[in-house]
Amino acid sequence: MLSFAATTRQLGRTQLIRTATRRSYATETASKKPSNLPLYLMGAGVAGLGGYYYLNSTGKSVITQEKSPLDPENFKDFRLKKIIPYNHNTSEFIFELPNNEASLLPVASCIVVKASDPEALKDEKGKPIIRPYTPISASEHKGELTLLIKKYDNGNASKHIHGLKEGDTLSIKGPIPKFPYKVNEFEEVALIGGGSGITPLYQIVTHALSNGSNRTKFTLIFSNVTEADILLKSDFEALKKKYPTKFDVVYVLDKPPAGWTGLSGYVSKEVIQQHVAPASLNEKVKVFVCGPPGQVAALAGKKAGMKQGELSGILKELGYTEDQVYKF
Repeated sequence: MLSFAATTRQLGRTQLIRTATRRSYATETASKKPSNLPLYLMGAGVAGLGGYYYLNSTGKSVITQEKSPLDPENFKDFRLKKIIPYNHNTSEFIFELPNNEASLLPVASCIVVKASDPEALKDEKGKPIIRPYTPISASEHKGELTLLIKKYDNGNASKHIHGLKEGDTLSIKGPIPKFPYKVNEFEEVALIGGGSGITPLYQIVTHALSNGSNRTKFTLIFSNVTEADILLKSDFEALKKKYPTKFDVVYVLDKPPAGWTGLSGYVSKEVIQQHVAPASLNEKVKVFVCGPPGQVAALAGKKAGMKQGELSGILKELGYTEDQVYKF
C-alpha cells in the first residue's frame, strides 16, 4: 500500500493534470495555431513574464495575474512550505509563492537556485554554488513551486537542499528559457531521459498533453539503475492510461529485479530504432535528451557549456540532424 504522503502526492499531481486539462486558457482556445507564448517571453527578455489569463463566459480575456513572482534577473528568497519524501534518496520540495500566485514559467524553462545564506553553500574558491532545476509543478499552478530533487553524495547543492527544514528559505532566480515548445509543432516527439534528468521532459509532456488541441505523439524512453529509482512513474502511468494514443513510456533498467518485464541494460541503437520515429520524418520529428552527462554524450554528443554542442553519438549514427535533437 502507498503511504499517506505518497498517496497525497499522487492524488495532488493527478488532480493538477485533470485541472490543467479542464481549464480553458486563451493560449489554447483563441485559435488552433500553436501558442507562441514562450517565444514572446524570450523576445521580451522575460522581463514581465506575461500574464496569466483565461476566457470568461463572454469570451473576453480576464487577467488574473500580471507577472510572475519569480525574477529572471535577481535571486529572491522563497519559503519552503513542505517536504514530501519520494523514495530512498529523492524528495519533493514545495516552495510557497506569494499571494497565491502562479509561477508562469514558460515551457520549456528552468530556474537556478543558491543558498539564502551567502556563507552556506560555496565552492572551493569561495564562490556561491548555483544549480539549475526544472520544477514539476505546472506553470499555472497557484501558490506553489515544486522541485523534485535527488540527493547525490557528491552534490553539494542537493545535499544543502535536502538539509533544509520546512520554514527555511532558498534563493531562486528564473525562469531560464530553454526550448520554446509550441503545441503541434511536431508530429512525433521522443523524450529520452535518465535519472533525475526526467524533470524537463516531464514539464514538456504534461504541458502538451493537457492541451485539448494536442495532436503530437510522445514516446518516453526512461532509463534508471533500479526500479526504485524510477521517478514520477505513477504520473507517467496515469498519462499513458489517459492518453493511450498520444503517449507511451518505455522503461530501461541497468539492474532489473526478478520478473522485470521492461527493457534491461542501456538506451541502445536498437532501442531507439524500435521506439523512436525515424529521422526520415525530417521536421516532423523531435528528440529531446536529458540525463547524466555520460548518457547524453553517448546518445547525442557532449553539450558545449550552455550551448548544444556538436551532434554525435547514437542519434547521429541513426541519421538524426542537429535540428531534430535538443539536449537539455
